[in-house]
Amino acid sequence: MADLPIHTIVFEILTRLPAKDVGRSKSVCKQWYALLSTQDFVRIHCSRSLVSSNQRVLLIDDLTCSVRPIISNNNDYGPSSIVTFPFHHQNNDVSILSHLNGLLCVCLNHSYELLLWNPTTTAFKCLSTPDSHGFYINNLDAIGLYVDADDDYKVLHIKRRSGVLGVYVYSREVDSWRNIHFITRQEYLSPHFNWSAGTFCGGTLYFIVCECWIGGTNVVICFDVNSEQFKEISFPPVPSIGMVQGVLVDVKNVLHMFASTGMFEMTIDLWTLQGDYWIKVLSCPPIPPISLSLWCDITHYVTNGNWFVMTKLGKLFTIEMDMKPFECFYPVSWFRGFKGAVFVQTIVSPSI
Repeated sequence: MADLPIHTIVFEILTRLPAKDVGRSKSVCKQWYALLSTQDFVRIHCSRSLVSSNQRVLLIDDLTCSVRPIISNNNDYGPSSIVTFPFHHQNNDVSILSHLNGLLCVCLNHSYELLLWNPTTTAFKCLSTPDSHGFYINNLDAIGLYVDADDDYKVLHIKRRSGVLGVYVYSREVDSWRNIHFITRQEYLSPHFNWSAGTFCGGTLYFIVCECWIGGTNVVICFDVNSEQFKEISFPPVPSIGMVQGVLVDVKNVLHMFASTGMFEMTIDLWTLQGDYWIKVLSCPPIPPISLSLWCDITHYVTNGNWFVMTKLGKLFTIEMDMKPFECFYPVSWFRGFKGAVFVQTIVSPSI
C-alpha cells in the first residue's frame, strides 16, 4: 500500500464509502468533486455497493414515502426515514415500474409521465417528451431498465395502443427515444396478454407474458440489450391447473423464476435458466388455502435462508429453506395500500 500513489489510495477508499457519504465528500475540494463525478468512479462505486447491507425498502402510501433498512437477522425492517419526492406529484400517485443499480423508473399516475429517480441522491430525470414518448399506461405497457456494454443506462418501453405496437428505447447518454423493431408473435401484443416488468440479467431483459385467463399461454420474452433482438423461450413446465404466476429474480447474474400454480392451495417451485431451458432447483410444500382476495406475491429470498411469501396485506408465511442463502433481495412491486421496491443505495445519476 505504501508504494501506491496517493491518488490511487484515495480513489480506493472513496469507492468504498456509503453513497450519502460520497455526496458529502464532493464538497471537500474541487479535486474530490471532479474525481467523484467521473463515470469510472461511479461505475466502480456502484459495483462495490451491490451488497445486501446497502439495500433499502421504499414504501409509498397515500400520505408518506418512507425508506427502511433491511435487518436480515430477524427478517424485519429497521426504522423508517421519510422521503420527500423531488418532483411534482398528486397524493403520492407514484408507481415504481423497474429498478437497477439504485435507479428507479417510476410513473406519475396523474400524468402518465415516466421518470428516472435515484432516491438516495434525490436526483431525477423526466423521460416524457412533447412528441408523446415516455408516457406509460398501466396494464397495457411494459418497462425494463438496463445498462448496455457501453455503460449507458437505458429504458425499454413496450407500448400497446388499440392493437398498435410501439417499442422504444430511451438512452441516458443521448437523452432521447428511438423506435426499434419487435420480432416475435403479434398475438402477444393483444390486451389478453399481461406483460411483467423487465428483469435485467446477464445482458438480457426478460419479460413474463401470460394470457389473462386460467390455462392460457405463458412464455418468456428475451431482449438482448446489445444486439437489440427479441426472442421467445418457453415457460417452466409447471401444471396449467388453476392460476399460474411467475416472478423473475436475478441471483448473482443467473436468472431464476419463482413459479406458483394452483387455485386455493398453491405450489411454488424455484427454477433456474440454463441456456434456453429451465431446471427445477427446489419445491416448497403447498401453501395452505388462501382467499383469492389475499393472493400472494413472492417478495424476496433473504440472506439467512428464509423465503418470504407475502400477501397484499403483509407478511403471511416465512418458509425455511435448507440451502445456500442468496445475497440479493427481490422486491414485490405492489402492496395493498402500499407501493414499493427494494433498491440499492448508489450514486448513479439519472442523467449525464
